[in-house]
Amino acid sequence: MAIIAKSFKLHSFMNPKSAQLTVPVTKLDAEMLQEKAVTRPVGRKATITKDELFQAALNLIGPQKSISSLSLREVAREAGIAPNSFYRHFRDIDELAIELIDRSGIVLRRILQQARIQASKQNSIIRSSVEVFIQQLDKDEGNLSLLLREGYTGSTSYKQAVERQLIYFEQELNEDLIRLEKLNNSHLSHPDIVAKAITQLVFNMGAKVIDMPKQTRKEVAEQTMIMIRMILEGARHIDQSKIQ
Repeated sequence: MAIIAKSFKLHSFMNPKSAQLTVPVTKLDAEMLQEKAVTRPVGRKATITKDELFQAALNLIGPQKSISSLSLREVAREAGIAPNSFYRHFRDIDELAIELIDRSGIVLRRILQQARIQASKQNSIIRSSVEVFIQQLDKDEGNLSLLLREGYTGSTSYKQAVERQLIYFEQELNEDLIRLEKLNNSHLSHPDIVAKAITQLVFNMGAKVIDMPKQTRKEVAEQTMIMIRMILEGARHIDQSKIQ
């Protein structure tokens, strides 16, 4: 193979005076050296945060695609990074999915809690909570649809992660129900069970309407509000002696 006329100068790291050596190289060697000089492909990010990876995953999931079907390469491509950069934050796609479920639960709990804090009457807390729930579905930001889909169709570990978030929802709703009952000078029997029943009812409603048109969602939401009021009224007037 022909030798290139000009030479590449290499510095000797063994000599403190950095004595220069002249080494002849082939055309193939020159091309390889030029390729190694490129730090990363054009368009890829040098660094990335966890939140950016979470958003990339949310961008990819939707009505026809759950997080369990995503590949590491898909998420990396959407985030604009090399696949190896993914491992700086997560061991695998399952770890990302479980952390994303936790993050989505926190985001939604904050939104719903704000709606309940602003509600001053029992009826308004029901309406505001359900309406905010439906609004989150309509916005299609991915957090609520992620919890709804993975809670029913995800792997065992994903379902467990969703169940943990539902328990947090129940606990916070339980505290709010007790607070509001005191404000209204009324008593709710077994508020923890009431909170559990309402949480399961609303999430089941969400899973049912997720693929429905917006107008149909509103109709189902109105029915759900009536069901919640029935649960609350029943809990206020139930005969304790008849509870087994």
